[in-house]
Amino acid sequence: MNKVFIALLLVTALAAIEGTIVSTAIPSITADLLGVDLISWIYSAYLLASAIAAIIFGKLADLFGRKRMIIIGIIIFLVGSMLCGLAQSMEQLIVFRAIQGIGAGSILPITLTMVGELFKTEKERAKGQSYLSMVWGVSGVVGPLFGGFIVDQVSWHFIFFINVPFGLASIYLIAKHYKEQLEAVKRKIDYLGAVFFTIGMVALLFVIIENSKTQTWLSGQSLLMYGVALVFLSIFIWVELRAEEPIIPLTLFKNGRLMVINALTLSGMSIVIGVTVYIPIFAQSVLGKNATQAGLLLTPMSIFWTVNSIMAGYLIGRLTNKRIIQMGTILLVTGTLFLARLSSDSSDFSVYFASSLIGLGMGFIMPMLMISIQKVADPKQLGISIGLNSFTNTFSQAIGAALFGMIFNLATSEKMASLGKGEIQLNGEFAKGGFKLEEVSFLKDTIANGVSYVYIATFIFAIGALIFSFFVATKSTRKAQS
Repeated sequence: MNKVFIALLLVTALAAIEGTIVSTAIPSITADLLGVDLISWIYSAYLLASAIAAIIFGKLADLFGRKRMIIIGIIIFLVGSMLCGLAQSMEQLIVFRAIQGIGAGSILPITLTMVGELFKTEKERAKGQSYLSMVWGVSGVVGPLFGGFIVDQVSWHFIFFINVPFGLASIYLIAKHYKEQLEAVKRKIDYLGAVFFTIGMVALLFVIIENSKTQTWLSGQSLLMYGVALVFLSIFIWVELRAEEPIIPLTLFKNGRLMVINALTLSGMSIVIGVTVYIPIFAQSVLGKNATQAGLLLTPMSIFWTVNSIMAGYLIGRLTNKRIIQMGTILLVTGTLFLARLSSDSSDFSVYFASSLIGLGMGFIMPMLMISIQKVADPKQLGISIGLNSFTNTFSQAIGAALFGMIFNLATSEKMASLGKGEIQLNGEFAKGGFKLEEVSFLKDTIANGVSYVYIATFIFAIGALIFSFFVATKSTRKAQS
């Protein structure tokens, strides 16, 4: 196997695992650093930074080359990792997680772009993208388990330090073996556009992420952040229309085929965040599982995502990428339909079966989306095109979490408040005491009903994905653009 590709798999694994490995370390981190009220920002800071970095680094890779920018991205990731391991307060950890997120966000679009350039035929590219998608699937299972082992045996600090040797190895392989030819032209960086985009998107993502937990959409702080986002993003558009080398060429949004792919990404990843967040809530509150058992209900999604990612690579040449994506969206529609039918009487098997279908569907879809981008994007804008898709991937998770949180709260808050018990935890603790038997049954029915409404929303997203799949390009437009 190509040594550069091995390095790309390695660095992708680091970025993917870092997104999940922290979850099992949270109790130890909060016991050591305190600041329980800031827990959510350990994730949110990483999410915010990686979303912004993906699109900016995608453009910088087009300007200055993949090799230089991915090495810079890995270095930022490793510096952030080491600082996280050395953090002495929750505030420090959040800042260092943002630095780590910048590195991780830069890694994703550039690795996807480099795979498209390393492999010459569509079948080879499909297999390459399948392996990358497989890494993400495996990381979803391995990350929490590996993190728990390190925390139990050593210390939470080491979940960040272990990145360093593997990151350095990937830098060495890329620096030595990746050959890249760059046109010797004068390049200008759109600093002004990057600044306005970053401020505007940070404000927008902040208010979405924060309100997905608090649901205070019309508070004074929220209205202020909406205003900041609107002003800075409006100025950003004005700057981009006049920039010689815009950080995000607005012509990308005129590429209808590229927008179809981004719409599919938005739909699919919104479904994934709905499954990831609400299956554990359903499992603990309704099925009476503990946290570990609830996490295991998500394992089929990761496993079958991996299986079908590999299968997608082998189907290229036999079926078009459009047909494979359509097969995936049909699986998403079926899986979300089963989830929408969940009730307090549902069994473990129904959850396993539904999450398996979601995994199978995403395994078909995600590698093919990268192949599709390579078909429809201008080669000179491939990095920013993939960066925009990576940004959409992350942005969709924030949007999905906020939307589903609002739906769940609307469906459950009034009924749960009617018990007069104060704030009720969703980890199933109410089943262990403090509630009468009929109250426990009422709570389980209420939560199951709320989760069902969330999955009706994911079903609508899946229908949207199915419709978008009929507009996926099957022929490359590169020749027409050259």
